[in-house]
Amino acid sequence: MTTQVQVPDLGTGWEENCSMNFRRTLLVIDENLGVQDVEALKFLCRDRLSHKKLEECHSAFEIFDQLLIEDQLSEEEPFLLAELLYTSKQKSLLKHLGYTKEQVQSLLPTQRKISLFRNLLYELSEGIDSESLQRMIFLQRDALPKAEMTSLSFLTHLEKQDRIAEDNLTILEDLCKMVAPRLMEKINTYKREKASQVDQETKSLHPEEEELVSRFNGMLEAAVYRMDRKHRGYCVIVNNQKFHSLGERKGTRKDADHLCCVFQWLGFKVKVYDDVTEKCLEEVLEKYKSHPGHTDGDCFVFCVLTHGIFGAVYSTDEFLIPIRKIMSHFTAQQCPGLAHKPKLFFIQACQGEHIHPSVSLEADALSSECTHPSVTEVSLQHSIPVEADFLLGLATVPGYVSFRHVEKGSWYIQSLCNHLKELVPRQEDILSILTAVNNDVSQQVDKYGTKKQMPQPAFTLRKKLVFPVPEEVFFL
Repeated sequence: MTTQVQVPDLGTGWEENCSMNFRRTLLVIDENLGVQDVEALKFLCRDRLSHKKLEECHSAFEIFDQLLIEDQLSEEEPFLLAELLYTSKQKSLLKHLGYTKEQVQSLLPTQRKISLFRNLLYELSEGIDSESLQRMIFLQRDALPKAEMTSLSFLTHLEKQDRIAEDNLTILEDLCKMVAPRLMEKINTYKREKASQVDQETKSLHPEEEELVSRFNGMLEAAVYRMDRKHRGYCVIVNNQKFHSLGERKGTRKDADHLCCVFQWLGFKVKVYDDVTEKCLEEVLEKYKSHPGHTDGDCFVFCVLTHGIFGAVYSTDEFLIPIRKIMSHFTAQQCPGLAHKPKLFFIQACQGEHIHPSVSLEADALSSECTHPSVTEVSLQHSIPVEADFLLGLATVPGYVSFRHVEKGSWYIQSLCNHLKELVPRQEDILSILTAVNNDVSQQVDKYGTKKQMPQPAFTLRKKLVFPVPEEVFFL
């Protein structure tokens, strides 16, 4: 999901407020769930939380609290709850999380967190009527306690006693064939879906062919970054428009919105922070440095849209922050969850002296008198941490300004977004895409033909970075 947040200069208070608002949302959802709904949630979470903790939960918000404590649910990653509500037929509550049922359905193939087996058991429980349940209990009486049971508790007992499992459906099939034959289709569907997870291509190969395929796949894996984990990763966008005394960056909203749409299309979980002070930026960096979600992600993207000088960018309260300091939060030592994974940083800010702009163009630069001596003497490569898997994309080469149209957005960011949309479907790698961006931006001029710009990437990537082709066609 894409979330836009206005960040006030309130220390850690803004994050606490976000957390409080999310908990309020969880309480609203809790108030709309009854006793049977809670039992359904507990059943669906049997693979996510310990059975003892689930037994201690008597309401939905207690389940949510356990998921929060164990970092399985957060404001940034609410999909588990969306999937729980969707599976338990509470689709009307998805709006509180910003989802529609169609969105959840489209995301399930790649972001599913509830196992196929757990889904099967829940669907079977929904299809077992009271008469069928009593017949099933009669057939399994010797293995069950003498107590009233629902279809969910009946299946739970069978599972606890290891009479059914994801690879052991014999008893379940026998019960359904005898009592509720109509449910066999659900079991057969489960078997087909489970079988589809196995690679069928190598089954018909001879041993020699299998070895060749294995070697070839190994070479491909070594040459290209992995993009098949549970989620693509996080994309953070710092969008600074208004400053204490520096000029307002009109048109930057166009850049932020375009970045949001493109990286969400690529599968990233996008979050925008508007008008960020130095203190708030540090809090954002600390938050994502220690984010538990990096472990299951493929990649990380951090975009900064602001004023700048060579090697550094400005916060809205006009503190100078070296680009290297921003990137250093995500080294393997500081952020183990991103070790050996590509980390991309895109900076829309000037890297040199101010040039008087035309009416429709502005430069994201300060005058040379404002340039910090300790920054201008550092080479571009020194902005990148001394380790692998980083890419820094700058809007312009050192010593020059970058241009931003007050209505259409910046040359660099708009070109970057357009080329990602055009070239990702062609399976071009990120460096090839940035080369095309360089060519495009270098050919742009203002209406007087006097102002030009050349972006520059610097990188320590060890492999090709090729984003998977999104299933959906991009639209803005």
